[in-house]
Amino acid sequence: QVQLVESGGGLVQAGGSLRLSCAASGSTSSINAIGWYRQAPGKQRDWVASISRSGNTNLADSVKGRFTISRDNRKNTVYLQMHSLKPEDTAVYYCAAARYGGSIDRPDYWGQGTQVTVSS
Repeated sequence: QVQLVESGGGLVQAGGSLRLSCAASGSTSSINAIGWYRQAPGKQRDWVASISRSGNTNLADSVKGRFTISRDNRKNTVYLQMHSLKPEDTAVYYCAAARYGGSIDRPDYWGQGTQVTVSS
């Protein structure tokens, strides 16, 4: 089993920055990709970004140029650096992980989520 714990959410003004962290514990050697999803009130949960153990990254078009994803494999931690935040980025952000052989499109593990609120 793998446990994912997010941190770093909060309230920020439009144009500001936040960095989210996702700390993984447990059977972390079984994990390949880790990613971030977000869910705004009344909307579906959407994929935001993901990174493989080798460091290959992917970002949703809506956040390209503003967000970056990185990981520290020694610390089993993935970061989502968010810049130029917009009110529409307001959502609960979830960390997710996929085992080797799986897909981050269908994560095997989820964190509990962290709230990001961007005020206009």
